[in-house]
Amino acid sequence: MRIVITGASRGIGGALAEILRERGNAVWSISRSADGQQSSKCDVAEWPQVAAARDAVASEWDSIDAIICAAALQGEIGPAMTADPARWSATVRTNLDGTFFSIRAFWELLRKSKRRGKIVCFSGGGATSARPGFSAYAASKTAVVRLVENLATEWKDEPVDINAIAPGAINTDMTREIVAAGAPAAGAEEFARASRQLQEGGQPIERVCALVEWLLSSASDGINGRLLSAQWDAWETLATHRESIAGSDVFQLRRVLPADRPLTSS
Repeated sequence: MRIVITGASRGIGGALAEILRERGNAVWSISRSADGQQSSKCDVAEWPQVAAARDAVASEWDSIDAIICAAALQGEIGPAMTADPARWSATVRTNLDGTFFSIRAFWELLRKSKRRGKIVCFSGGGATSARPGFSAYAASKTAVVRLVENLATEWKDEPVDINAIAPGAINTDMTREIVAAGAPAAGAEEFARASRQLQEGGQPIERVCALVEWLLSSASDGINGRLLSAQWDAWETLATHRESIAGSDVFQLRRVLPADRPLTSS
C-alpha cells in the first residue's frame, strides 16, 4: 500500500510509520520535523504547506491507498477562561483544520487508488465526555469525530472508508505534558492518572497499531464513519456485523433522550 501519515515523526504517528514500513508498505511521512526521502516538512494547520506536501507526493506517486491523520497538539492545559486565545486556537487548527486539510489535499490521489481507499483519523480524551482543563483538545477531537461521520455520509457512494480511533491511555509526550503542568492546571484527577500511567507504562500501543492495520485492510471494507476504541472495543469481529452496524448509531456521537421523553414540546 501507499500510505500518507501526518504527525509521523513521533508518538503514535511515528510508531505507525515505522511498523507500516516494516510490513512492506510505502509510507510518506508528513510532520513539522520530517527529514529524508518520501517525507515532507509541513505544519498541517497551514493549507499552503499541506498543498505543497500533496504536490511532493504527487510528483512521485500517481495515487495513494490510505491517509492516516495522526498530527495533533494537546495545547492549552487549564481552565478555559484562563487559556491564551491564540494558543487555544492553534490547538484547534492543528487538530481539526489539520485533519480536514490533509484529507482535502490528498482526496484526489486517494480516489485514484486501485483498491478501496482508507482514511484513519484520531479521536482523543474529551471527545465523548467533558474533560475539564483540556477544552481546546476535547473540542477539537470531538469535532474530528463528527467530521468523520459527515464525510462518511457524503461519500456513501464512494469506494472509501473513513473512521476514527480512540487510542486509549498511551504514554506519549502529551502524558508528560500533563505531569509537567501539575495538578493546579490539569486537575488533581488528571494529574494523578497521568503520573500513574507514566509509572505503570500505559496501555499497549501495539493494539492501536493492530486496529489501524485492520482498518487499512480489506477485512474492514464497509465499516465506515465510526469511532472505535483500540483498547476496549471488539473490533476484530466487526466485519461479521457490517450490515447491522451500517444503519445504526453504534460507535457514533449521538444525543441520548430519556425513555419517556419528558420536557419535549407538544
